[in-house]
Amino acid sequence: MNINDHILLWNHVFVRIIDVRHMVVAPGEELQPYRLPSSAFLYVVRGEGDVYLDHSRHRVERFHVLHGGKGTRLQILQESGLEYYLLLYRATPGSVNLREIVRLMEQDNPFLDQYAFVPHNPLTLYKKVELLEREWGHGSGLGKLHVRALFYQFVYELLSQLYSQNVHAQKPDLVMQAVDYIREHYSSAVTLQQISGELDCSAGHLSRLFKNRMDTSPIHYLGQVRVERAMELLLQTDATLQEIAENVGYPDAHSLSRSFKKYKGLSPIRLKKELHNRKISQDMPFPMLKSAVQQSLLSGYSDIENQFHYRPKGDLFMQGRFNLTAMTLVLCLSLLLTACSGAAGTNANTNAAGAGSAANSANAAAETAAPASAKPTEQAAAAQTTRTVTTLMGDVEVPANPQRVASDQYMGQLLKLGIIPVGVRSFMLNESWIADSGISPDTIAGIEDLGGFPMNLEKLAYLEPDLIIGSIEKNIEDYKKIGATVFLPYWEGESTAGPLDKFRRISEIFGKEEVAEAWISEYEAKVTEARKQIEGIVKEGETVSSVQVANNTLYVLAASGGNYGSSTIYQMLKLPPTDKALNMKEGFENISLEVLPEYIGDHVFVYGSGDEGAAEILNSSIWKGLPAVKKGQVYLYGSFGSEGDEFVMEDPYSLELQLDSIVKVMMGE
Repeated sequence: MNINDHILLWNHVFVRIIDVRHMVVAPGEELQPYRLPSSAFLYVVRGEGDVYLDHSRHRVERFHVLHGGKGTRLQILQESGLEYYLLLYRATPGSVNLREIVRLMEQDNPFLDQYAFVPHNPLTLYKKVELLEREWGHGSGLGKLHVRALFYQFVYELLSQLYSQNVHAQKPDLVMQAVDYIREHYSSAVTLQQISGELDCSAGHLSRLFKNRMDTSPIHYLGQVRVERAMELLLQTDATLQEIAENVGYPDAHSLSRSFKKYKGLSPIRLKKELHNRKISQDMPFPMLKSAVQQSLLSGYSDIENQFHYRPKGDLFMQGRFNLTAMTLVLCLSLLLTACSGAAGTNANTNAAGAGSAANSANAAAETAAPASAKPTEQAAAAQTTRTVTTLMGDVEVPANPQRVASDQYMGQLLKLGIIPVGVRSFMLNESWIADSGISPDTIAGIEDLGGFPMNLEKLAYLEPDLIIGSIEKNIEDYKKIGATVFLPYWEGESTAGPLDKFRRISEIFGKEEVAEAWISEYEAKVTEARKQIEGIVKEGETVSSVQVANNTLYVLAASGGNYGSSTIYQMLKLPPTDKALNMKEGFENISLEVLPEYIGDHVFVYGSGDEGAAEILNSSIWKGLPAVKKGQVYLYGSFGSEGDEFVMEDPYSLELQLDSIVKVMMGE
């Protein structure tokens, strides 16, 4: 960043002083490494030593100035004593309307830069920082104001000398910072958002950099670190699986075993048993065993020398001083894990096929992912081929036969097509149609809960989906960083596509149009029968309205693009809408009670009559004065409540239940 942009940012950011510390370290005193909670200046005024900013070593002595950003790992090594000041501050754009400032911060944030130099006029800076520390200690409001003024004077003097001496700043290595953070905190709950927050960057940006550098995601790497540490404890100690799980960041032994199988291809107990049977660990010294097991973790590192500086026992990794026994263990482990992972993969495929068959049977799906008689090589070839899907965000290349699908909507549509997703949004797992679907509870229990909108990126990355379906545009870019993603909006503006169109769109992604059309034909036959049952209730020339009442709010549902059963009422049963409902641009209108008579037809369907706030509307004089109400041509159905009902979603299972419910309420059952 050039000096003009740097100065521009300092003039337009809001700076908050976090802390001012004056530290005097006695000779030989050991300082623990410290991860900076914000941007910081470190000003050494006496003594000498080594200061590490992440993996960069700086030999410092009196009047050295250093700078690091949030998340920088600060380590100070000294022997003869050291005195320094630490100024912690946070800089944020002062106004979101200053787009140039926000752009500069995102593009080249100087408050994260790392540099070290000796200013030509150190005593000028010393005077400012000494006053800063003194005023900071006073704690008064006026004193804090003076602190801010002195801090800006300090920054002015420092920038002046920084650029006059042509000091080159170094951008932080976010990937190595993330690696360090993961290795330091793997035993606790760690999320991608937490890591990116500690490093003052976006989760998407960090994930993209990490994948490019390490060829894996941060969360997958976290799992790798945990499993390697678990294997180390498994082989070196007699700790129980539960004890090991809690030590490496898993809530229980079951979670550890599942992750262990994912990374190593076999269970931890089986690994220990196999090694015990081979008796290959009896003559292996523990330190060498540790090195042999952990070596694979460092394969992704590109800065081995710096990594050596950070890890005290790094010479074992660098120089490769393994004895013959250690080499033998590595070879045996590799052969064992390769063989077991192959077997585990076969079992996994078998189990998946079994689960798919169960779902297909429950859903009456007409086809499976591949013929049962197909050879493994043919199935592998089919799995590797791709196809192009056209979406609102352009063409997307997806697997022809995706095996691991995650979606934030459309669980019912997927299951009706015979596709069991590996993960969905939380709400999907509690939809009311599930109880009447005939789908095995074990099938639903095996689907991972991925939280709300957007889906939990950490869990999503952990599942390693080969296809992600997203329904909200702003979340798509984050999903794309994890895997192939198709954007299929559930709501388009304030409207939804017709439910049958939705189902067809989903089927096209997977090439299962025939399965979809087979169900649609069956459903349309049921609709035809339903129309016969209600024939004559709505007489020729009469119209129908559909409203939702809740929380003292009135929504009139449109003839197309609405929800909460309106598609079943208008599009399936072909009940005639009012002109108002027919001409709504969106799927609904929010209206006041006073204008309600203008929207109500000869018959009115009311969704949510038992929900909170509905009574005030239904007991009002305006409502009771409606001709439809006076004639008793009101049909109360459904309740969103706390969990929703079959009218909330528009998947095939819900549509079947909706059709049955609407017919019953119209017939007075």
